[in-house]
Amino acid sequence: MEAERVDAGVVLKVLAESHGDDKLLFLLEHPAQGEHGVLPPVPALHFQQGGVAQQVDGRFKQVDAGCSGVLRDGKGIPLVAAGGLALEVPYRYKALQTLTRARFDVIQNLTREKQRFANYLFLKCSGMAQDKDIQNTSATTIALMEHFETVDDLANADLEELTAFITETGRGKFADPDATAKAVRAAAKGSYRLPKTVNDTVNQAMAVSIASMRALKGQVKVLDKAIEQQFEIIPNTLTSIPGIGKVYSAGIIAEIGDIHRFDSQASVAKYAGLVWNRSQSGDFEAEHSRMIKSGNRYLRYYLLEAANSVRRCDSEFRRYYDLKFKEVNKYQHKRALALTARKLVRLVFRLLKDNRLYIPPEG
Repeated sequence: MEAERVDAGVVLKVLAESHGDDKLLFLLEHPAQGEHGVLPPVPALHFQQGGVAQQVDGRFKQVDAGCSGVLRDGKGIPLVAAGGLALEVPYRYKALQTLTRARFDVIQNLTREKQRFANYLFLKCSGMAQDKDIQNTSATTIALMEHFETVDDLANADLEELTAFITETGRGKFADPDATAKAVRAAAKGSYRLPKTVNDTVNQAMAVSIASMRALKGQVKVLDKAIEQQFEIIPNTLTSIPGIGKVYSAGIIAEIGDIHRFDSQASVAKYAGLVWNRSQSGDFEAEHSRMIKSGNRYLRYYLLEAANSVRRCDSEFRRYYDLKFKEVNKYQHKRALALTARKLVRLVFRLLKDNRLYIPPEG
């Protein structure tokens, strides 16, 4: 018996109601009110079963119980799960992708603002900016620059008061606040002095930069919360990986979408741009090769960030990162992190493909 056919307009209406899309719902109920009296184009729907795709114009075929077929849209994302009981909405990926890409843009802006602040720090207190043991954009450094108007004020500060200030702003993160205070004061004494007029303008520019960084950090927190809420409606197993978290998992899944679009983990890696060009001439093959410049930059970013977090929490990834770090003398962290991310791609592909949890290695 032929399976029941359901009008695609019904599907769109269900999607509009479930996602609160009032505009689409209004157009479905009042088609004459749309632009030129025409509804938005209905996406092409495909019925895929046994590797054979059959297009169903304007309609889709409901899957019978026990049938292994999966209804997919034009991009290969499933619309109806096996058995016809679950509706997998492609808009879920799009909604999540909107948030994760917005977060990516905010992080890029925050990175640029931190670099701008570091430039101002060099002007105001060159000794601190050049000291490798002092983080240029840490909360303590920012608090010091706000509290002390000039580098002389910082260089002549009372050591006990400076130690107490660093302890308070650092929230107990410094193992030896007294030594840190001495290092900060020594760096201030070794800095060159600016004319008062220039120093005042640097303080004004620095205040704007600090306000911008705080605003951007607030935006990241808002987006992280929204991403976690949106991510709850998408079942996945990536969060079982230690250290990856919901935000990085969401960023990866939002770009990958349905894992069945990819034939292998190598396809995912190529899509993310985590592959390298081969520099070879005859029998000679270069020791160092660069990653390709193409690929999905959003997916590459979230994979790299996730790999950097996972290698701190998982013994297998930590061992692999350390091994790759020691193999070369140049670009050690950058190279080791990229290779660790490439290893993570293999794990992500297998977990999503098999829909199983990650089991950490013993020891």
